[in-house]
Amino acid sequence: MRESDEILYDRFLKEGRENDLRILLERHREGLTLFLYGYVHSMEDAEELMLDAFAAAAAGTTRFSGKSSFKTWLFAIGRNQALNHLRRRKITFTTLEDDLTGDAGHADLEMLRKERDRQLYEALEQLNPDYRQVLYLLYFEDMSHEDAGRVMKKNRKQIYNLAARGKKALKEILEGMGFDNA
Repeated sequence: MRESDEILYDRFLKEGRENDLRILLERHREGLTLFLYGYVHSMEDAEELMLDAFAAAAAGTTRFSGKSSFKTWLFAIGRNQALNHLRRRKITFTTLEDDLTGDAGHADLEMLRKERDRQLYEALEQLNPDYRQVLYLLYFEDMSHEDAGRVMKKNRKQIYNLAARGKKALKEILEGMGFDNA
């Protein structure tokens, strides 16, 4: 039986079991890195921020209160790290597909290309960054509206509105690209 993230994290903090932290890292590394890549547009920076988020969690510098899932809390830490990074560099939120062409050095992006439909990302590129972010959290990271709200620092109604507007805008873009029943 798979132990919950919360149990693993609690046991890591109380007993110092590094294997529990390693399991959490394996579970959330890819999703968090790709989420952060959407902010910083650099796989190297996204990986560094992902590790920084795990380091902050491991050090206990921010406390997990249990008001959300561990994953939501970790993504919120990562988001805050990315926003601080952006303030220092003054870069805006970008999409995963902006830099896919011709960059053979990013094996992770190649894997993403195989897993997810490239044309969907092309359509997502055209969305407002808030729409893109909420749709990513809800549908690619399988977060609840409440958890996405915690990550984005928005209330539940704002998340529902952003998701509805984002889906409508995405549907219009996909239909414009020739997809029927988008």
